[in-house]
Amino acid sequence: MIQTRLPLLGFAAYSGTGKTTLLEALLPKLTDAGLRVGMLKHAHHNFDVDKPGKDSFRLRKAGASQMLISSRNRYALMTETPDAEAQFEYLLTRFEHDTLDVILVEGCKNIAFPKIELHREAIDKPWLHPHDTNIIAVASDQQVETVLPTLDINNLQQIADFVLDYVNNYQAAATTPAASCCDILSPAMFSVEQGQQKILDAVNVQNLSESLAVEKCYQRVLANAVHSPINVPAYTNSAMDGYAIRGDDLEAQDYQVVAQVMAGYAYQKPLQKGQAVKIMTGAPTPENGDTVVMREQAEQSGDRVSFGGASISAGQNVRQAGEDLAASQLVFEANTRILSAEMGMLASIGLANIDVKRQLKVAIFSTGDEVQSPGDAFKANTIYDSNRYSLMGLLQNLNCEILDYGILEDDQDTIVSALSKAAIEADVILTSGGVSVGDADYVKHALEALGEINFWRINMRPGRPLAFGKISDKPFFGLPGNPVAVMVSFLNFVEPALRKMQGEVNWQPVKMPAIATEPLRSRQGRTEFSRGVYTQDEQGRILVRTTGKQGSGILRSMSEANCIIEIAPWVDNVKEGEQVTIVPLQGRL
Repeated sequence: MIQTRLPLLGFAAYSGTGKTTLLEALLPKLTDAGLRVGMLKHAHHNFDVDKPGKDSFRLRKAGASQMLISSRNRYALMTETPDAEAQFEYLLTRFEHDTLDVILVEGCKNIAFPKIELHREAIDKPWLHPHDTNIIAVASDQQVETVLPTLDINNLQQIADFVLDYVNNYQAAATTPAASCCDILSPAMFSVEQGQQKILDAVNVQNLSESLAVEKCYQRVLANAVHSPINVPAYTNSAMDGYAIRGDDLEAQDYQVVAQVMAGYAYQKPLQKGQAVKIMTGAPTPENGDTVVMREQAEQSGDRVSFGGASISAGQNVRQAGEDLAASQLVFEANTRILSAEMGMLASIGLANIDVKRQLKVAIFSTGDEVQSPGDAFKANTIYDSNRYSLMGLLQNLNCEILDYGILEDDQDTIVSALSKAAIEADVILTSGGVSVGDADYVKHALEALGEINFWRINMRPGRPLAFGKISDKPFFGLPGNPVAVMVSFLNFVEPALRKMQGEVNWQPVKMPAIATEPLRSRQGRTEFSRGVYTQDEQGRILVRTTGKQGSGILRSMSEANCIIEIAPWVDNVKEGEQVTIVPLQGRL
């Protein structure tokens, strides 16, 4: 649930219940009692608070993305949000909290914060409170069976007294230690962000490096900063096929073509007025030849060339020496990950070898008598091992060296032996399944005998169980057993840790807003990760839908996805047309 320093209280109801009318009558009672009230109203439709013809309206329509209008009595800031609706938490920060005692909210019934449900029998709509644990009272004109406080929706003083009591008791309630504090739960219950931070704080950047040929450096991380040993370009050259002339000789009717210069060659004499050199892209321009006219604008006859009145500017179509990089200029900081563009840059400055961080060695294995290798004849009561292969692909994408220990039988001594060996040979140990609280979780028992392992519950779906710790100071990740949960957990917890260990600094996945084209499942209090497909419509908006069934065992949902839809824990449902956050998967799977 969203926590704020100020008391926050919503009024949730279906359209037609009379929320605005009730609040209009309730506010004078609250202000008469001394409350300073901030009011947030959410509208599902487009709206305008300005009047056509007014100066502020005209200026906003003329293109001002923010319009602040002020007078002696009040000021108003109107902000255009054509790309994405403003987030609820951001809107709360717009209030001047020091001048208020409470913020009341009309609408936003799908956001997790304390609310009073308003209900009228005549509207004939279902109750909200049985499905929303954030409703703290019900105001209705009919009897309702609930343990929540019940109020008469037509008794404004009764509702006002409830709000006043809520505000007066808010500070005491906010400072009372929570019974479900993550430090006293066993196993611990963490948010996704808490789990990520605890893991990142526990892993260290490896310092070992090696020198590699540039062509073998894809996805490796630079061990040291790189400075250019040369100018790039190394010499001034033509940016296109054409004719080099002098920039102080643009008025001539035609020019004598004194040479033709191909890339890799040069005209060694200074260019005189009235002369031109036919030149190819990338060839060095001659001395004084500081301007190039493209071939398409030229007419050559014998050794004479003219440009038919083309508009020519001195210095055009010429790349200056050092224009891209000057000698000794910083090219890349240390800890930069090398991708294709970086490989090209390194080659362009003449480097054949470069110092990079050593590959991380990651040991992986699967466990279970029910798990069999792909290619084996299928046996009753068994499953093919998919998790290990998904993890191999994810690790290869991060350029890790994989130590594959195969499938281990359900035997504690066997698993202890494998873990002990992995702690010697590998930098990181990674497995899936066998880390919950079941009696047959041999991995869990082996870990307890060998290392310092924490068994967590993460407030997310899929991927709630997670084990993390160290065996002989080597990080160990125990991921859930379901195929989709394995991949979602890897992306959230293992990948950021591996990137840090590889030397990449402050890496964050790309996230962006999108509009849901269908209702999306979620539950308040946990982060929901659905597999999605995003597209762009004709207006440039990013739209997203799910891949279909979202069970954590449906690996096809991951194969068909190009993004993960991330729904925050304070949202209890997402309707069609509402904004969500997506995490694109291109380059990560």
